[in-house]
Amino acid sequence: MEEQLKTGTTTIGMVCKDGIVLAADKRATAGSLIVDKRAEKVHILNDDFAVTIAGSVSDAQLIIKLIRAELKLKEVRTMKKASAREAANLLGGILYGNLRRMSMYPGIAHFLMGGKDREGIHLYDLFPDGSVTRIKDFVSSGSGSVFAYGVLESQYKPDLAAADGVKLAIRCINTALQRDTYSGNGIDVVVVTDKDIKRVLQKELEISL
Repeated sequence: MEEQLKTGTTTIGMVCKDGIVLAADKRATAGSLIVDKRAEKVHILNDDFAVTIAGSVSDAQLIIKLIRAELKLKEVRTMKKASAREAANLLGGILYGNLRRMSMYPGIAHFLMGGKDREGIHLYDLFPDGSVTRIKDFVSSGSGSVFAYGVLESQYKPDLAAADGVKLAIRCINTALQRDTYSGNGIDVVVVTDKDIKRVLQKELEISL
């Protein structure tokens, strides 16, 4: 059962001069079995934040529901929207509690969060243990991350425009698709700017193994 809850993946978060690029593949696996070819791994939480997911699908789906509710509650209680730092810390707290909850099947979920607030745009790496790390260039997670990092290390530039960042993210995911059997079947890309959050690419691919 634990294997059925896990997913291999490749997710990417990238800081560009005019936006945050979030990207992921669309394949969900249970061991060596492909159980979903259209999995959504880049989720828009609200008008200010979006996340990528990697790890146990059931945990990630539940945590997304929880963080959406927590962000809305915080806005209602304080009469103002959460800052990116506050949102990241909220999600980190949920992850911390999730990993340490007594269970026969420990939950493992890894998130990359892109967001905007009055101070600008931000990217955070939220590890399954609840740690929160501010990212100033790029980050990748999942089974195909080693291949994505190879592309990012050689081709990423700090002054990259978001449009070029999208192209680089697609290149990273495509590289992982060629080498990682747990990643595949499509690409999703979301861009976070200081004005809005848009899903700029949602493409399904059929790749023979």
